Amino acid sequence: MLGFAVNNIRSSLAAMPKFCANLSFLFKEKPLLERYAAAKNAGFHCVESGFPFGFTKEQVVDAKNSAGIEQLLINSLTGDVTKGELGFAAIPGKEKEFLHSIKITIDYAKALGAQKIHIMSGKITEGGVTKAHDTAYISNLRNASSLLQQANILGVIEPINRYSIPKYYMNSYEKAIEVIKTINSPNIRLQLDIFHLQLIKGDISHTIDEVKPFIGHVQVAQAPNRGEPDSAGEINYKYVFEALEKSGYNDWIGLEYNPINDTVNGLKWVKDFGFSL
Repeated sequence: MLGFAVNNIRSSLAAMPKFCANLSFLFKEKPLLERYAAAKNAGFHCVESGFPFGFTKEQVVDAKNSAGIEQLLINSLTGDVTKGELGFAAIPGKEKEFLHSIKITIDYAKALGAQKIHIMSGKITEGGVTKAHDTAYISNLRNASSLLQQANILGVIEPINRYSIPKYYMNSYEKAIEVIKTINSPNIRLQLDIFHLQLIKGDISHTIDEVKPFIGHVQVAQAPNRGEPDSAGEINYKYVFEALEKSGYNDWIGLEYNPINDTVNGLKWVKDFGFSL
C-alpha cells in the first residue's frame, strides 16, 4: 500500500510544470547579473534570458555559477536594437551578420550550459514580406541548424504578435511550422509562447494539439497586458497547463511576463495553482 502511494506521488510530481525564470522580464528590481541570484533565492532552479548585452561571457557565466542555477535558453544576438534590429535571419543581405550572431550566441550558450537558442528573425522595416525574405530565412536557418547540431543545441523560432513587435517577420504559426518542415532538422523547433499565440490567432487548445510534434520550448504570460498568469486577462492558465500536460510537453516553461508589482510577491500564483518552483 505504501509503495502504491509513493508511486502516485512520483507520478504527480512528474506531471507538474517546471518553471524557468526569464531574467529579461522578471527581477527587474535588480541589475541583470544580480537577477541570477535573485531567481535562485526565489526558489527557481532554471533561468532563460535575452542576449546579455554589455556583459562579457565570463561575467555572465560567473553570475550564473555563483548563484548555483541552470540556464536553459538564451536569445540570439539581435544587433543594434536602437536601430530596430531584432535579429537577421530573414533579412536579405545580412547573411554575414546572421552567421556572426549565431556563432557568438552559440559561444555564450555553450559557456552557460544553455540547451536552447531562440533565433530572432528580424523586422521588415520597409515594404512587406517578399520571396527574398523567405529565401533568406530558410537559407540562414539551414546554416544555423548545422552549427547547432555540432554544438548539441536546439534552435527555436517564435511567432511574435504584431502588437508587441510590429513588422516582425515571423508572426505566423502556419509559416513557422512550414519552415520547420522544410528545414527538416531536429535542431530547429517551435517556441510556443501562449501570450503571443492568443494575440496572433487564439484557438489555443487546437493549436497546441496541432503543433505539439514541433514544440521545442514553451513560454507563458497573460494576454493582452503580459502580466502574471493569474492576472486579469483573456487566458485561463489552469486550463492551458492541463492542455500542455495532455499534449505530452514535459520540458521547462519559461515565465516571460512583466510582473504587475514586485516579482517575488507576484509569484504567489504558482502556489495558488497548486504548483511549485
